Amino acid sequence: MPTDDPFADLVRRVRAGDPDAAADLVRRYEPLVRREVRLRLEDRRLNRLLDSADVCQSVLASFFVRVAAGQFDLAAPDQLRRLLVQMARNKLASAARAQSRQRRDHRRTGGDEGLDAAAGTEPTPSRVVAGRELLEHFRGLLGPEERQIADLRGEGLSWAEVAGRLGGTPEARRMQLARAAERAAAALGLDAAPGEGDA
Repeated sequence: MPTDDPFADLVRRVRAGDPDAAADLVRRYEPLVRREVRLRLEDRRLNRLLDSADVCQSVLASFFVRVAAGQFDLAAPDQLRRLLVQMARNKLASAARAQSRQRRDHRRTGGDEGLDAAAGTEPTPSRVVAGRELLEHFRGLLGPEERQIADLRGEGLSWAEVAGRLGGTPEARRMQLARAAERAAAALGLDAAPGEGDA
């Protein structure tokens, strides 16, 4: 059921798992995420170990799983841009903390070996979304009630409508799904620093 708002229609189609909509979103927003990552990869040690494409892939994979679960309410393209930029910043901060924790000596990683590791062999974001395998794993980590909330959100119901059907308050249902999404994302490595087990 297309709407008069092209952005709302795109988000609805992405949430429903439409691979064409997902590919369209990647085409529109991947350059923004990659640009943000490149601008922030100022630390040469981190820059040698991470690639903007890997971080971008990690951000988009996390985004697609969470949007399909109904976690995000996006009403305008600017909201999506801000969300993706913040997710990219969070991924980079996580990677920087991981590097500091491990106290890696950048000379030990070697030039070519570090770059080869950063290149990655994971599928592109559009293939991750199109395959839906990641989403199936994610949904499998949700409890029955959490899946029901995600399904209702996926159908386009507001938080008030979800609470009306399942009981409780809209905020309580939103927080329930947010906690479940955090738990499942952590189990899948979606919130780990790139190179530390991202799916």
